[in-house]
Amino acid sequence: MADSLQARLMGQGLRLLNRIAGARLLDNPRIRKQFARALFGTSRTGFKTATIANRPFKALNQLAKAARPVARVPTGLFDLRPDDEQQMIVDAVQRYATDQLRPQAAQAESTQKLSKSQRDGANELGLNAMVVPESLGGVANDAHACSAVLIAEALAHGDMGQACALLCGSSVASALVQYGSAEQQARYLPALCGAAPPVAAMAIHEDAPLFDLRRQNTRAARQAEGYVLNGEKSLVMGAGEAELFLVAAQLEDRPALFVVESGQEGLSWERQPAMGLRAAGLCRLRLNQVRLNADSRLDGEHWNLEDFVARSRLAWCALATGTAQAVLDYVIPYCNERQAFGEPISHRQSVAFMIADMAIELEGLRLATRRAAARADHGKSFTHEAQLAHQLAVQHSRTIASHGVQLLGGHGFVKEHPVERWYRDLLAVGNLQYGLMV
Repeated sequence: MADSLQARLMGQGLRLLNRIAGARLLDNPRIRKQFARALFGTSRTGFKTATIANRPFKALNQLAKAARPVARVPTGLFDLRPDDEQQMIVDAVQRYATDQLRPQAAQAESTQKLSKSQRDGANELGLNAMVVPESLGGVANDAHACSAVLIAEALAHGDMGQACALLCGSSVASALVQYGSAEQQARYLPALCGAAPPVAAMAIHEDAPLFDLRRQNTRAARQAEGYVLNGEKSLVMGAGEAELFLVAAQLEDRPALFVVESGQEGLSWERQPAMGLRAAGLCRLRLNQVRLNADSRLDGEHWNLEDFVARSRLAWCALATGTAQAVLDYVIPYCNERQAFGEPISHRQSVAFMIADMAIELEGLRLATRRAAARADHGKSFTHEAQLAHQLAVQHSRTIASHGVQLLGGHGFVKEHPVERWYRDLLAVGNLQYGLMV
């Protein structure tokens, strides 16, 4: 059994290496060196370890200070196109989304969780490592918001629900990079960047009208030895499989983030099926007298609420862009092939104009999202730009999804075509602002 499992994992790794080796972008020596380092760090241990359950998180190295992303140096040119390295990563993620996520989307929605093969494929790509600095086991050389946005968009083009589940780990890793202390980074990030990373989740939302992160019902009380958490979180992605949680709670008069390991006493969960994003495995997470050490709180000095909200909004903007692009890519050939009154329905002005409006709105959303991410990477204020992008995502993604269903007519209402699932998933953009971040 062990030999069979090892052979299967080795085969998956070799197939990935063969696909990447054929990319023309690897002709660039600088890109080849960067990606080779990422693959070496992932595949070297991936062939040895299959699964790690209930692992103890221990710091492998002591850091003198926390490692923060280095802001990119602006070139002076307004160019939001991906560079060669980013494009190569996007191409690999896009192939994974097309070959693996799209065909299994219906099954993942039915079972409300990712299959092991889906997680193994994502681990081979090293999604978590792409947002973590090299000093902590990752491959990121500088700020990573643009890269994270591109990756999320590519994954969502395959399936938004599965993309959310896969991006939970990189979101927790990104939060630790942005706000974690040196001890927290040394303890958790090497595991998150490993070949078999723990499933991680962010527990932010609550069942409250007009939920405000500044006023939460989940409470954190100071104790002599640390903190005690009490409350209930909703719409937590993959809580049933997670080994690590990032929980938001009200500490005195302000919000705070805490790292909670799944083995803590008083932690429980239950399924919370929703209209969309069912593949993400949405759950409720209950915290009943969960006792944490003093070092479980994310570094208060670097914790910035506005920055966290903006990065969360950008993640949903990227997911909306990728899913809306999937809708557009599906309806164009459908309308060109569907015949009515002896000609394709795309010859009708009402249909052609509707598709044109979808494309225009989508490009506006993509541009606004990448502009906000670029400002974040350059160390500039981006909260305003992120809010504008999120407003566009809420408005236009819903319109694009609705148009997609209408253009398919009766086919847009049945599960035989994926547009109805994309419609339900895109409605989450207007109802969720947290749970993921770039």
